[in-house]
Amino acid sequence: MKKLDLLATTLVIVGGLNWGLVAIAEFDLVAWIFGEEFGTTNAASRVVYGLVGLAAVYGIAALLGSRSPRTTGHPATSTR
Repeated sequence: MKKLDLLATTLVIVGGLNWGLVAIAEFDLVAWIFGEEFGTTNAASRVVYGLVGLAAVYGIAALLGSRSPRTTGHPATSTR
């Protein structure tokens, strides 16, 4: 599972950096890597975008799965 976590994290970072470049510099790194112009896609870039989206869904599921269940009652108090 560690390899999948690392891959998903890497893809989410790539996606975040790409969107940051789009916002700041109007430059689409993924499109550029695959020889496309800003705002256009081909099959390879769509695969990358799809994998980034799946990585984000995986990350959300991992975050929700790692939440500890809420406890009921009052918090424990310490005595001195």
